[in-house]
Amino acid sequence: GFDSDNSSGDFSEANNKGPEMLDLEPHQSNKTEKHNGETEIQENGIKRHRTSLPAPMFSRSDFSVWSILKKCIGLELSKITMPIVFNEPLSFLQRITEYMEHIYLINKACSHTDPLERMQAVAAFAVSAVASQWERTGKPFNPLLGETYELTREDLGFRFISEQVSHHPPISAFYSEGLNKDFIFHGSIYPKLKFWGKSIEAEPRGTITLELLKHNEAYTWTNPTCCVHNVIIGKLWLEQYGVVEIINHSTGDKCVLNFKPCGLFGKELHRVEGYIQDKHRKKLCVIYGKWTECLWCTDPTTYETYKKNEKRGSEPKKKSVSEEDIKSENDEADDMPEVQDTVQFIPGSKLLWRINSRPPNSSQMYNFTSFAVSLNELEKGMEAILAPTDCRLRPDIRNMENGNMDVASREKERLEEKQRAARKERAKDEVEWHTRWFHQGTNPYTGTPDWLYSGGYFDRNFSDCPDIY
Repeated sequence: GFDSDNSSGDFSEANNKGPEMLDLEPHQSNKTEKHNGETEIQENGIKRHRTSLPAPMFSRSDFSVWSILKKCIGLELSKITMPIVFNEPLSFLQRITEYMEHIYLINKACSHTDPLERMQAVAAFAVSAVASQWERTGKPFNPLLGETYELTREDLGFRFISEQVSHHPPISAFYSEGLNKDFIFHGSIYPKLKFWGKSIEAEPRGTITLELLKHNEAYTWTNPTCCVHNVIIGKLWLEQYGVVEIINHSTGDKCVLNFKPCGLFGKELHRVEGYIQDKHRKKLCVIYGKWTECLWCTDPTTYETYKKNEKRGSEPKKKSVSEEDIKSENDEADDMPEVQDTVQFIPGSKLLWRINSRPPNSSQMYNFTSFAVSLNELEKGMEAILAPTDCRLRPDIRNMENGNMDVASREKERLEEKQRAARKERAKDEVEWHTRWFHQGTNPYTGTPDWLYSGGYFDRNFSDCPDIY
């Protein structure tokens, strides 16, 4: 994110009038059922999950990112305050929680007896973790130091806790576990931002670890680089690129996934290609697809034969063109590379993952998925259960979600000033900040520095939580 407690907060909001409330089609909500058929309230108070936001997003057409960035050339991007209109009403901690949207892939990995099939499911989960970012050009709120977020989903079989453990540099730590004690998923993320003139690049440093307890296996990887283009002029668009290596530390198997940059004519936009190899570097299968669409796998021989035939010009007839990948004739020429094909299916391939469809009018809800729409849900009774540092209680995010942009902007400035004052007070008294739920340590599988869960959050003793709101 761009927000910082070092920022001056000079940029204020213009008075905007939002469009009318959305009229969205209700989707069938996930429920946790008792044996008698009644709906049971989850630990965090949610009985039914909402299918729309309280208010639609505001238009960003009257604002220019460049008007802000041109004043900050040469500065570290993490120290720039951006107008709230460029945000989406979620904290970065909630954005991390979207890793869990496709948790069924972890459950699938836990159920497989074949280590190759487990790696395929884990690879699909790693790709699905970035899929929710597709068309999400709004930035999440930068978490305040000590901010937390919890999510318990009994219907999906997991609980999740995250904490902002550092502000400079910004580091977010998270921990999730299966309610059936079948997996542990944890990590820390500290994105490094670079401004390249027309684009902003976010390199998500930090290790992601998934432990499958039944199989006594641990997998680690890092996420690809994310880049937002046309921040000065034109239509914003996003791509992911870089090599992601997923290592099974128990078997020595490795999955290498290449998130391809779009290239000169956009032919490679969103494409992912890679392979799984054993500890002797023998290729066991090939993986291909798009992180915005789906992921397939096939055996290496079939893949190589297909590629040879493709070069000879005898490739099979392509599938129908995806509407999402076609660039409108009315778009500006440099808005987005033109892409004319979907994933080319290779006969005999196995589907590993397919992206979930988004709710109606998602474009008016910051392009949120159904899962993302539910993340900031706050129902009656939840405040008595949540930690006082939980994102749901942040007044600037809450007001933005409700469409009160001016109030949200003022609250954002107030919280940043409160954070600055608290930091100065600690410096004056020579008091160090102590994290509450995570501690610095070493990742047991990679040997690299990591933030590890200290435990105890779900005992719900929040008496010593900081006052950050």
